[in-house]
Amino acid sequence: MGTRVSYPVEIKLKAIEMRLAGIPVKEVLSQLNIRNHTQLKTWMTWYKNGEMHRFEQPVGKQYSYGKGPEFKSETSKLEAENRQLKQQIENLKKVQGIGKEVVPEIVVNTVEELKGQVPIYQICLHLNIPRSTYYRWKQHTKRDTLKKWMEQQVGEQCHKHKFRYGYRKIIALLNRTMKMNHKFVQRAMQKYGWQCRVKRKKRQRTGQPYQVAENVLNRDFRADRPLQKLVTDITYLPFEPKQLYLSSIQDLFNGEIIAYSIGDCQNVAFVLDTLSQLPSLPEGCTLHSDQGSVYTSYAYQQKINERGITTMSMSRKGTPADNASFESFHSSLKSETFYLDELTYTTTTIVEQTVKNYITYYNNARIQTKLNNQSPVQYRQLVV
Repeated sequence: MGTRVSYPVEIKLKAIEMRLAGIPVKEVLSQLNIRNHTQLKTWMTWYKNGEMHRFEQPVGKQYSYGKGPEFKSETSKLEAENRQLKQQIENLKKVQGIGKEVVPEIVVNTVEELKGQVPIYQICLHLNIPRSTYYRWKQHTKRDTLKKWMEQQVGEQCHKHKFRYGYRKIIALLNRTMKMNHKFVQRAMQKYGWQCRVKRKKRQRTGQPYQVAENVLNRDFRADRPLQKLVTDITYLPFEPKQLYLSSIQDLFNGEIIAYSIGDCQNVAFVLDTLSQLPSLPEGCTLHSDQGSVYTSYAYQQKINERGITTMSMSRKGTPADNASFESFHSSLKSETFYLDELTYTTTTIVEQTVKNYITYYNNARIQTKLNNQSPVQYRQLVV
């Protein structure tokens, strides 16, 4: 059997201080020349149980439960207890940085452990914090504990139903046994990723971003000659069971619709089909659009260069007024056909035929005040 080693109280407290600071056991044993890691484990158990008196007991001597070492007088016993309490507080101050970067949870726990032996004001005095600060932190700790418990209740319901419910249904379940604010439940679900995982919203990428052009048009919708300035856009046609889209190109010289396509898929191929319908374009032609993904795609930009369009212009984000001329056409199209004739729900064939008939009417027969009461085609023929 090996010889037992007696370690000074300072070594024991230093070892505890190093472990509380997160230093590995092997490094503590090496630096303080401690033989066995079980000895260090025993000291940590004493410290956690508040048995500070056991650090001064002789090697191998055991005390019965509830008793400490023997003292010559009551005064020496009180001095030992005060010394142990002071050492405990000092060690906590060193490890947790109390007085510099104070950890509220550690302070509250420390006071709760020692307030049965030392008055609270004395403990706060040693920790260099006002007593009012301790009470404020204690109240906050209670709130944090309650908040964690409430979040736990939300999490239990979300896991129980395998994330099939949104926050509204989770609130309905919780309100059967307690009262909980809907905003708190929603924030907790967002914080921990407990949102409903059924029917997630998916966004289809209709084109890969390639290039965003400047707003060269800058709301100057006047043109001196045909095909000098063109504008394009896409609008919804929600008048039948299947969603349809209209992609068209307008000549700002006379407002004529010179190309258009109707389809049920808003992708790059859809707008390329519209672009391919353009006639031969003169030099210096400008095409204006919004910053939709189909217009910023590589394929669309490449097609523009092939058609001889020298300048590409784009509206600013969230600014439909930068393409006001086309917004006006779309408004007229829907107001003078579908809304006027109350065609709010019809068939695909009727929707397509209605749009085609209106564009023919708009180009050839519908007069405009700005065109001297001529239709777009009549105005172009007279001027040219």
